[in-house]
Amino acid sequence: MSGTGEEWQVARRRKGAARKSKSLQVSSVSTRCQEPLDIGKTVKRIRDTVSELRCEEFWQEWKEQLLVAGSASLSKPPENKDTEDPTDQLERGREDGLRQQLECVCYGLGSFSSCASARYQLAMLLLLLDAGQIPLKDCSVYDPAFSTGERDALGELGLTVLTENEEGKRLATKPTLFYLMHCGKALYNNLLWKNWSTRCLPLMIIIGNSFSGMWDRTIEREFKRDYSYISQAVDVCEERQLPCPSRLIDIFSDTSVITFPTSSLNRLPQSTWAEPPEPQYQHCPDLEIILRETQS
Repeated sequence: MSGTGEEWQVARRRKGAARKSKSLQVSSVSTRCQEPLDIGKTVKRIRDTVSELRCEEFWQEWKEQLLVAGSASLSKPPENKDTEDPTDQLERGREDGLRQQLECVCYGLGSFSSCASARYQLAMLLLLLDAGQIPLKDCSVYDPAFSTGERDALGELGLTVLTENEEGKRLATKPTLFYLMHCGKALYNNLLWKNWSTRCLPLMIIIGNSFSGMWDRTIEREFKRDYSYISQAVDVCEERQLPCPSRLIDIFSDTSVITFPTSSLNRLPQSTWAEPPEPQYQHCPDLEIILRETQS
């Protein structure tokens, strides 16, 4: 799609080409005049899209993968794990994981009132919240592209709208689903840096761009220099690729469920976790993130 309001639409890309981050083209959103948004109509369109996706076959696989990721990374192993049936272990793990009451954080959704891709991604988020039994109020969303009307619409849906640009630097203090659809590498890197410990990383489930895909599309030397936390995470995270129908390829392609098993993290030397430096991105003139405004 093209035209005003479609800045965050993800364009179909050539094989081997890097995906353009949504956040690269957000600056014009806040500067142009916007007509008042019909909140009721917008919410109805979103709920209609939720109903549409719920009937899609691929949604069932997304739901299943979320539950598997939750049971693998959030539940405690059963005391009788050597004798318990594997199927019973999985079901019990799912129940235990859900009882821990997941939280959710969503960054970089885009202008969903004018962009079909962002609307579908928001609808998928709502489905995932329902599947994970995450209360809507426990899902925090932020994007500098949101208009006042869009923030009101999100509030009407029951979500919590953040007012501060965290730049992805959110510490996970409890099991948390991070929904980061087609966001820039810097946002992922910042999130990993903030949680760079064997205590916090296992609390995270990320649904977003494949880390291995980022690695494959970036020059190795530059990737290690500029996005060191992603480059280290590639070897210790567990990715489950999520399916995507061809007609929605621009919306849901290159998406994975990413978790951080403790057993994998423990294989790294202790020096890996000692005083991790905050990312600076000195060599990234086209940084794929909107930075927090600083007071002059």
